[in-house]
Amino acid sequence: MKTEFKTIGIISKFSDLMIGGTITTLINFLMDRGTQVILSESAAKTLPPSELETVNFEQLGQRCDLAIVVGGDGTILHSVRALADYDIPLVGINLGRLGFLADISPDDMMEKLGEILDGDYHEEKRFLLVSHVERDGKVIDEGYAFNDVVIHKWNSVRMIEFETYIDGQLVNGQRSDGMIISTPTGSTAYALSAGGPILHPSMNAIILVPICPHTLSNRPLVIDADSDIELVVKPGSQPHVRITLDGQDNFEILDEDCIIIRKKDQPIRLIHPAGHDHYQLLRAKMGWG
Repeated sequence: MKTEFKTIGIISKFSDLMIGGTITTLINFLMDRGTQVILSESAAKTLPPSELETVNFEQLGQRCDLAIVVGGDGTILHSVRALADYDIPLVGINLGRLGFLADISPDDMMEKLGEILDGDYHEEKRFLLVSHVERDGKVIDEGYAFNDVVIHKWNSVRMIEFETYIDGQLVNGQRSDGMIISTPTGSTAYALSAGGPILHPSMNAIILVPICPHTLSNRPLVIDADSDIELVVKPGSQPHVRITLDGQDNFEILDEDCIIIRKKDQPIRLIHPAGHDHYQLLRAKMGWG
């Protein structure tokens, strides 16, 4: 059964004044359709003062039936993490460069959104990763990633050393520039440029991609997404190690810190126009024939 979207939140790239015209057009269209429109704090800053209600992400997640994200894939990544604990679907208007996640162009915006509001759309569910950093038995940092969790060297040409465990079993110890732990969504991002495979978004799988490993037999590994992944940093690596979530949030890692990564139980709901074709998207974005 299709959801009827009565209250819609608008999210934009933070304080990007260049997209105010697109958001104004979007607001007028949605209000003409009789929907209630709520602005995120970032979207409100792209517009002149108005009577529309402005809320934070928590309030938007609690009150809206749909979130429309205006920007690029980076804006969607931020929005997905901020709304991860709310069962709210997201649809993206692509004002960025690549657009694997934001797949509606501004030129088609009103036509495609009209179809979506009429109930003619495709909904898919994807998963996030939950990352915990443990130090001396205590969790000192945690966060979500929609694309990837990356452990990597920082401000140094030296490689780092760590061990990888899956479901408590040792996989290997390695010296490298780091490791990318990617969802299927992230398989077309950093993991791809590091030599990882492209996974269909519907797959229940996680990719582990070493970054410039010292031993060339260390290759990308695809595992069941319900596995628990544990990375333990070996002595001598600090202070040159960071963990980064979706290329946006990062945290310093010390020797013998343990990074635990697993799939988040609650999925993310993405809305696409009817007829959405993932392979057509790949052909267009990857330049395939």
